Amino acid sequence: MSAPLTPPPPPHERSPRDVWRPPSDGQTAAMTPHADGTGPATGQPRHGWWYEQDGPGMKVEIREAAVTAVAVALGGVLLGVLWWWLAPRVPYVGDVAGGSWVVYLKDSEGEQSIGVDGTFTLLALGFGAVSALVVFLVRRRGGVPLVVALAVGGLLGSVLAWRLGVWLGPASDVMAQARSVGEGVTFDAPLKLGAKGALLAWPFAALVLHLGLTGLFGPRDPEQLPAGAYEVPGA
Repeated sequence: MSAPLTPPPPPHERSPRDVWRPPSDGQTAAMTPHADGTGPATGQPRHGWWYEQDGPGMKVEIREAAVTAVAVALGGVLLGVLWWWLAPRVPYVGDVAGGSWVVYLKDSEGEQSIGVDGTFTLLALGFGAVSALVVFLVRRRGGVPLVVALAVGGLLGSVLAWRLGVWLGPASDVMAQARSVGEGVTFDAPLKLGAKGALLAWPFAALVLHLGLTGLFGPRDPEQLPAGAYEVPGA
């Protein structure tokens, strides 16, 4: 006569550290996913090392990152127009000395050249903050490809804005301008960016703000259970 089997304890008396035993062969077969990537019982997508549980696949992330980089870079068109419109003008004057034209600054102590670089830098910082906020709101999950795309797009947008502003501004041939306006007449100098480091203002601001928003308001990773352990429902 065999010994009576001890019934399992009620659910409320089980320890939270109880672990489930590995499934039997029948349960393993029932959990085998179909060829389309879904489980037969639940119909949910399977997960493995080639899938990401918390986000899209790497190909999708790279595609989204490429779209983000292009969209951010196109913002450089607006930055270039604003820079050309808001940047202070540097006054030049042409004069004839010894039969040849000479061009010089009308106000040698003026700070218009510094204001041109400062205007670009402040606008680029603002564009970096806006682009980081928009990207975070659109895709809170973040990810390395998205951060790289934000930096690359910001740098490309800065270069585009710089070249567009120069193209929209006065002609670069100052001698031709001096001859066209006449001797002693003030005209605007070409729009140029003296401090090339201002091109990094956009990507720097975008990266700092995006990383800060992701760290403060981004989704949190779920707590990992020990290997072989499962969470007991109701524990």
